[in-house]
Amino acid sequence: MLDEVAAELPDEIFDKLNGGVSLLPYAQRSADDLNGNLYTLGEYRRDQMGRYINIYYGSICAVYPNATADQMRVHLKNLLTHELTHHLESLAGERDLEIKDAQDLEKYRRRGGW
Repeated sequence: MLDEVAAELPDEIFDKLNGGVSLLPYAQRSADDLNGNLYTLGEYRRDQMGRYINIYYGSICAVYPNATADQMRVHLKNLLTHELTHHLESLAGERDLEIKDAQDLEKYRRRGGW
């Protein structure tokens, strides 16, 4: 399903994403987890291995345990486009989404969770 969602997007969006998109089977807990309920659904990485996106299937299943196939497709599309936005902003030298994510995380911390 993730491959299908990715195939719907323009090829240019994936330019310089040399590590591609990986669907990993396990759940990834956030390092910022306050109460054991914060999962990392996906992440854009830029390191010595290059530029790539990890999507954590186990995390998605934990967060959306009752999602129908249609709902899961929407979640995957939203998640992939979010991570690809990080990629495109990185290429452009921008950090707007990264800043917004940090602000959202700070709101989460202040409230003690979602």
